[in-house]
Amino acid sequence: MLVSKQFYLRGGYLADSISFDEHGRIIGHSPQGSYTLSVLEIDHVRLTKHKVELEGLRYGLHYNEQLSYEDSSTPYDKVRITPKKKVVKITIDREMVVNAKKKRESSREKGQPAANPAPSAPAEGAEPSAADQLQASIAATPEAERPADPASVTTTTSQEHANRLLRDALDAIFAPGLDDRMMAAMPDFWKLYYQGVAAKSGYRPADAAIERQNTVDQKAHLLTSFEPDSNDFAQAAGVAGMALYHTVIGADGKPGEIAVARPIGFGLDENAVAAIRMARFSPALKNGQPVPVLLDLVVQFRIFSKRTAGSAAPETAEKNSPEAPILPGPYSVAHQ
Repeated sequence: MLVSKQFYLRGGYLADSISFDEHGRIIGHSPQGSYTLSVLEIDHVRLTKHKVELEGLRYGLHYNEQLSYEDSSTPYDKVRITPKKKVVKITIDREMVVNAKKKRESSREKGQPAANPAPSAPAEGAEPSAADQLQASIAATPEAERPADPASVTTTTSQEHANRLLRDALDAIFAPGLDDRMMAAMPDFWKLYYQGVAAKSGYRPADAAIERQNTVDQKAHLLTSFEPDSNDFAQAAGVAGMALYHTVIGADGKPGEIAVARPIGFGLDENAVAAIRMARFSPALKNGQPVPVLLDLVVQFRIFSKRTAGSAAPETAEKNSPEAPILPGPYSVAHQ
């Protein structure tokens, strides 16, 4: 089921060592990020009595600078993130199969007269309880093979039930593709992108009253400079380039709905959208009144270097502004 196959890690967990209980719920804490940083290829699987141990590599998705409606069989490349000689480790606790406790035959069932009950020690050879079997098994297991959360482990007398629970846990942790649950967990700007991919069409605001830049008397434009952060994964992998985002600018100059138009991946689109939401714009004017308008924003991400690591003055975002200084990292410009 798992070896040599690639999966999305649901939840976007970014830690290199992650533990889950027998229901597929994370134990402890892990930072979370974009699904574009959550592709895992499983190389090794070790099945022990109390858990499943997985080792593999993490990959990031680097999109190939195409619009949502452009047809392509390879919209992105998978770039290895995990450094050489390192692996991602995932453990999943297992439900323990125990022996059914035998019911002792009563004296009455044997045809003997009932006697007054008296406290006594368990009969020799009596089957220990499920809890006792679990506790004894964990105590006898080497530390490295014990469940990550012994308190949450359950028991069953059915191997079939334990197997089914493990399959359900795997399904709760891994997705073989962008299934409905993966899509439902995505932010709206990604959902709008994939709606365009499915329909092979560009983004169109649901509100027909939203103007286009070429239909207003005065276009909306960016008032504040903004610099979406890069991240360590993109910097280490050398991921740079331009991405495009459709943004509805309200009559109050605030960004509303945002849709990814040409993604870059590697968790950078999330950073770009966050920066757009913090930016301020002058609203478009039509007949002297501010109106909502659809604005396209091009964001360029750069690779940091020693030569450009110093501080730089903020860049204005106007398309026709004088040539801006080289910034120490990613920068953004408006595209009209």
